[in-house]
Amino acid sequence: MLMEIDPAAIEVRDLWIPLADGTRLRGRVWLPAEIPAGGVPVVLEYLPYRLDDWTSVRDSERHPYYAAHGYASVRVDVRGTGGSEGLFTDEYSPAELDDGVELIDWLARAPWSNGNVGMFGISWGGFNSLQLAERAPAALKAIVTVCSTDDRYDNDVHYIGGALLGIDMSAWAGTMLAFASRPPHPDAVGPDWVDAWRERLEGQYPLGPRWLAHQDRDDYWRRGSACENYPGISAAVLAVGGWSDPYRDTVLRLLENLPGPVRGIIGPWSHQYPDRELAPGPQIDFLGETLRWWDHWLRGAGTDVMAEPRLRVWVTDSERPSPYIRERSGRWRGLDWPTDDAARPGRGAAPSVRLRLGEGRIAVDSPWNTGQDAGRYFPFGNAADLPVDQRAEDGRSACVDLPVGEAGLDLVGRALVRLRLSSDAPRANVVVRLCDVAPDGSSTLVTLGVLNLLRRAGMDRSDELVPGDDVDVEIALKAAGYSFPAGHTLRVALSNHYWPWVWPHGQAGALSVDLSAGSIELPLLDPAAVPVEFGPAVHARPIPVTTPERAPLPGPERVTSHDVAAGETSLRVDPRYGGTRRYPDGLVFLEDALETYRIVEGDPTSPTARTSWELELAKDDWRAFVRTETALTSTGDDFTYTARVRARAEVAGQERLTFERTYTDVIPRSSV
Repeated sequence: MLMEIDPAAIEVRDLWIPLADGTRLRGRVWLPAEIPAGGVPVVLEYLPYRLDDWTSVRDSERHPYYAAHGYASVRVDVRGTGGSEGLFTDEYSPAELDDGVELIDWLARAPWSNGNVGMFGISWGGFNSLQLAERAPAALKAIVTVCSTDDRYDNDVHYIGGALLGIDMSAWAGTMLAFASRPPHPDAVGPDWVDAWRERLEGQYPLGPRWLAHQDRDDYWRRGSACENYPGISAAVLAVGGWSDPYRDTVLRLLENLPGPVRGIIGPWSHQYPDRELAPGPQIDFLGETLRWWDHWLRGAGTDVMAEPRLRVWVTDSERPSPYIRERSGRWRGLDWPTDDAARPGRGAAPSVRLRLGEGRIAVDSPWNTGQDAGRYFPFGNAADLPVDQRAEDGRSACVDLPVGEAGLDLVGRALVRLRLSSDAPRANVVVRLCDVAPDGSSTLVTLGVLNLLRRAGMDRSDELVPGDDVDVEIALKAAGYSFPAGHTLRVALSNHYWPWVWPHGQAGALSVDLSAGSIELPLLDPAAVPVEFGPAVHARPIPVTTPERAPLPGPERVTSHDVAAGETSLRVDPRYGGTRRYPDGLVFLEDALETYRIVEGDPTSPTARTSWELELAKDDWRAFVRTETALTSTGDDFTYTARVRARAEVAGQERLTFERTYTDVIPRSSV
């Protein structure tokens, strides 16, 4: 539902925010037209994604809304991105967070501010909201963190269960290289934009090699991981996630560990704000929810936000598998999390059921292309994002089928699988999928977990296996809220490969699992849970954008092919981030991207992940072109990461910049 905002009711100003080292950050503030004596509260969104174009549609849906309700709503580009000065060097760098502390202090002292600051954001903005809350600047009173993580090592785009995340570590490194290579907007920075762009291009380095150089959970990953200092977070935290988003476990961990005021919401959503009309729904009045949060903590209005259940959660009904579900069937429930006993981190203390896996031993030696039907690691609401029917994947796995029972089963939380297994190689991964199998045989992926078996004693250490020796391990599956109906089957599927989500170790091997020592523990919906409701989604009318005449023609979104003779499986993905637009100011932004993943059965040297990006920006008499290509390959001993950047600028028909650089890094494999 659109909220029509009277243009006379708000004022929009561009900002240049000075930092102590002389750098200026580019920002924009939406203000109430009438500022009362003493100022108004401030809410901040702090991102590297360019407020002058790439996020401007999304920004226009929410920042004017807050301004119309009496807030100064501020959007700022991170150092070295968008219109901000300086150089971008890494995700959540010390400079970004130091700047953020200065930025919050500046906003608290702004002439239109009452001194109380809140932060919000999704993904990157949710991350740095948590990270800055951990630094505890005095003016930061509350945050809303959406689809974010408190653990940068094991719950981000780099590693999963201590294994290298093949599908998004490489692809996101390629995406960030393309994003960081874009020019500053000439309208924002003025006629010297070409020189500023050249400085950025010459000063940047791809992020992929840096992430690969830190294969254990070391100090690099501890920096910016809020889980390292939960007691340091005193600001009130509203944590929000979606069952189709990989960061959903963060909501439960924050509820379990933060000492200060905290509430959580987990809905059916993908990696999107919960009010945006993107699958899967249903959407909620998220802006209204956050406004109540801000009113309570920044205005002292005494709303009833702390009377809400600690966790409001969507429980999804059993559904047939589909790569696209516009709106899920299910119900909202409110419950305390954790309940009386918090001794089981990640799973709360609601009633649980523990099921034995069976008798005897089974071999787990799955084809190397197992995982091709997993769907997108980061669903964005596109047509091919969600996992398809798992019957083919189940056929590639070792499966244990367990009856659901006559009463059905409502799962809420993180299931825990215990296995006793041996490996015939010193290095191996194990993947556990939990599926809902309907009477017609269709298999819906509910959740999964991954463990690099070298990490069985902790993510910060590496212990090779003794071939043939049994070890006992625990694999925590990602949290889920799902209703298994009577008459269905609960399937536990085991594999030692999961491509392209999990990069295989540099050696072949198989597992042997002792089912008699194995079990799955399922946390059940607390019977004390109560029905809760949300209003329909509301947002401000976004700025009008159109599709440019020269927009790239979309091809298939996700295509898997298999060369039977060569044993080679290839996956081609168009991520469809949606950046191609003509903006109201006349800017034409063209964006075309492709990810490809290749693996050959039984060949540890075959995994390959490639990304390519083509970007073009044009307005009036200037035009900018960016082309980036990245590739990740491996042997048993090393990773090789290559990247190439080409950029060109034209002004009034004259070439003003030509840039080309190739980067090659060889990184030793230590534990993945």
